[in-house]
Amino acid sequence: MGRHGRDRVLSQKPPVGQSQSHDLGHGHGHGHGHGHGPAEPASQRVRTLLFALLVPCMVATVAGVLLLYPFGGVPKAPNAATQQIAADVRAVTAADCAQAGSGQAGPGAKDCLALSLLMTDGPVAGRGIVSVVPTDPTSPRYTVGDKVVLSYAGGDPGDSGSYIVSDFQRGTSLWVLALLFAASVLLLGRWRGLAALVALGVSFLVLIGFVLPAILDGRNPLAVAVVGSCLIMFAVLYLSHGLSARTSTAVFGTLVSLGLIGALGTIFTEAAQLTGLGAEDTQDLIASLGNAAHLDPQGLLLAGFVIGALGVLDDVTVTQTSAVWELRRANPALSAAGLFASAMRIGRDHLSSAVNTLVLAYAGASLPLLLLFTVSGRGVGQTLSTQVVATEVVRTLVGSIGLVASVPITTGVAALVASREKTD
Repeated sequence: MGRHGRDRVLSQKPPVGQSQSHDLGHGHGHGHGHGHGPAEPASQRVRTLLFALLVPCMVATVAGVLLLYPFGGVPKAPNAATQQIAADVRAVTAADCAQAGSGQAGPGAKDCLALSLLMTDGPVAGRGIVSVVPTDPTSPRYTVGDKVVLSYAGGDPGDSGSYIVSDFQRGTSLWVLALLFAASVLLLGRWRGLAALVALGVSFLVLIGFVLPAILDGRNPLAVAVVGSCLIMFAVLYLSHGLSARTSTAVFGTLVSLGLIGALGTIFTEAAQLTGLGAEDTQDLIASLGNAAHLDPQGLLLAGFVIGALGVLDDVTVTQTSAVWELRRANPALSAAGLFASAMRIGRDHLSSAVNTLVLAYAGASLPLLLLFTVSGRGVGQTLSTQVVATEVVRTLVGSIGLVASVPITTGVAALVASREKTD
């Protein structure tokens, strides 16, 4: 039968609504529908295969959490006793920088600013102090009414010299932005949006409650990142998209791709001799902790590779599985090979934008560094070979290879699973 003849036969199938009401009336949950909605249940063989593939991974993830979690507590930095105190700026006047140590402003002086501050919490809440700050181009600009944060490391709480203006208070603006974000997600996604917000909360909980404490306790950062990423992946995907063969297929594709990223990251971090000490934040962390924790800077770098790629991987794998299931809804006669070929055309388009997104995200985060190297007069080869830039190059390329691999892996598994689901 030719293609047009086959299409005519398919077009003669009963309307979608009749097929669905027939299935509901007889209590069978295996009919296929062409409308958008939950994925149809997979056949028993497909469910058994996915169960055999994913349950061991789930068990290994739970076991990894129990083995790596620091039940004995997390080490504290020696200088962690520094207290953060909220204060309001009541007045801003010109000051003599030479008086900065005493906190007193000289008459007619300039080049610095004297901030009259009212502390709103801390050991002497309600007390006013004066803090002198510089006015060089790299210093923040302060105005009356600003809410700032003071660092207090001890000493006489009544002495202005015991306090340093360290930052602005940003709690209110961040909460407003978070509420706007949540409202937009709920407005568009409704119940699915609520599930996505819960999944986002679970991600933060895993990062803050497991990944960070385990790394600070001296556990292998790469192992912690892999276990934590798997835990996030299982929770987020199943919470956001429900328990179905479609979601399980996306989980499997993400698992394989994460493993590939971890392996490639390990190989090329060693090959490029990246120590993980190129980032200033890592050096500050090690200096702050001292001997309180045994951190592996290179392992910390690899952990960042894995966690950083997880979010983009989820997007690609879920999109590919959804494409395969929608193609099957549109044409149930497509074979596994036909589903794979059609979905790969979608995957190639999605892949090009996803890789570009990953590259631009890293470039945006490193923009000041790129500008610094641009004005330094170094050649492109010298710039790329410096540890800080080479780290981002390896991070980007390893993550991109994982994304590229996730498309055919996820699409192939999804095509096999979807083509074997029960249909009328």
